[in-house]
Order: sequence, then structure tokens, then C-alpha cells
Amino acid sequence: MTSKNTDKVLKGGASVGIPPRHMDFQFSETMPKYFYANNATATIFFAMLSASFPPGERFFMDSVRHFRNRVTDKRQRAAISGFMGQEAIHGREHDRLNELLAERGFDMETPERFVKVMLSVLTKLPKSTQLAATTFMEHFTALLAEQLLEDEEFRSLADPEMIKIWQWHALEELEHKAVAYDVYELIGNSHGERIAAAAASVVVLIPMMGVTWAWMLAKDGKLGDVKDNAEGLKMMFGRNGFVSRILPRMPEFIARRFHPDDHDTKALEEAWRERLFGEGGQLFEAYKNRAA
Repeated sequence: MTSKNTDKVLKGGASVGIPPRHMDFQFSETMPKYFYANNATATIFFAMLSASFPPGERFFMDSVRHFRNRVTDKRQRAAISGFMGQEAIHGREHDRLNELLAERGFDMETPERFVKVMLSVLTKLPKSTQLAATTFMEHFTALLAEQLLEDEEFRSLADPEMIKIWQWHALEELEHKAVAYDVYELIGNSHGERIAAAAASVVVLIPMMGVTWAWMLAKDGKLGDVKDNAEGLKMMFGRNGFVSRILPRMPEFIARRFHPDDHDTKALEEAWRERLFGEGGQLFEAYKNRAA
């Protein structure tokens, strides 16, 4: 992408509240290997997610890009530019994070290969179904993002520098949570296809995530560490676990009249934009294209 086109994407997205932010995250060499609650099982869950993001973001972008030429509304085209820019930067920053995690001893290559294989199954589906699958996965990531930003107690257990990349990513997931869905509405929004795409995504991705998580724990020598595994599983999937608390809201996606913006997160987004990027905010210095 030329600098002129890059500048156009940055300004276009920012004009509709979806600014692609170029970031410069710094991670201390003294950061603990198990950066979440000093627990290998929980930490490796986040490492597994990070490994899945770069190929996943590319799948999302490709599914939207295929239909972009059908969009004529200027605001919607600007929103797509912002979505593309944010997702591209997410992939780049998680590539950097994955290199760091690999240096810390985690196997980051195998899970990325697993994800690519699983996503290749979804690419066999019709283009409209791929876009519907993207909207389902964007629903999932938006729920995770909202949970992360709302749960102060959960965030407090993470390394204070490591959590910043996840807070940034979470905010931007909320900012662009409706973009892919709005494109899908433009091309027809088949309720039956949405249900089928959600089912296909669950069948393909849930086993992949479970196998990948177990593989990474085994490679790290922590699979079978009963105390660590039990604590980590409780934090993620226990009665009040990070993931288990969003599961009751997953079926919202298959409601006939579903739209991501039906659940309003604007106040949460505004609060976190100020907290992260306002004067003196946690990421004020790390935000490198603030003027865009």
C-alpha cells in the first residue's frame, strides 16, 4: 500500500470513529513468562489467541474485501477502510507479540499452522457464507473485548505492560464490531445462512482451539500440572470465568433481527479511548499516528 493510500485509509476510518492506530508497544525483559496471574494454563490461553489472530484477521479482511465494491455509501466505505486498517495493524502487532512469546519459550508456530488449516476449511464455503462466518466471529471477539474492558478484577491479574496490547485490541474490536455485519446486510443477510455459518465456525474452530491449547501446554511441560490446570481452567471457564460469562450471549447472533449495535457499547468505548489515548493516558506515548 502506498503512503498516499495508507493516509487515505487512516483518515477515512478516523472520520467515522474507526481510526487505525499505529502503536509502539514496549515489553520489558523482566516481564514474567506466565504473564497472567503467574498461571501457565491461563497465560497459554492468551498466547493461543494471539497466535490465531494474524491468520484470523486476514480471513476477516478477505471476506469483507470480496464485497467492498458493492458498497456505495461514503460513510460505510470509510468504516470499511477503518476496519481494514485496524485489522491489518492487529495482525502486525500480534505477529510482534508472537515473536516475543516464542522467545519466552512458547510454541507459537504450531498453533498458527493449526489455525490456517482450520480456516482453509471455511474458505471452501461460498463467499457470502464466509462473510457470515466473519460476522459470527466478530460477535465473539466483541463479547470478549467488552468482558475484558469491564472486568477490572480480571485485568488486575495480568502483567501491567502486557495487558495494554489486549486493552487496545479490545477497544478497536468494539469500535468496528458492526462493519462486517453491515456489509453482510447489504448483500442480503440470510438468517438461515447466518445460522449455518455460526454452526460451521463452532464445529471448525472450537475443537481447534481446544487441541491447540492442550498442545501448547504439553510443549511447555504444563499439561498435567493439576493445580495450575485447575486454576487456569477456573479463571477461563469456571462459574464466573472470563469466557464462561460471555457464553450466554453467544446465541444473540442467531436471532432473526440481530445487529451488533443493538447492544450499545459507545459509553464503554469512549471511556477507554480517554483512558488509553487521552492526554496522559496509558497508551498516549505509544500511539504514533495520533494526528491521523
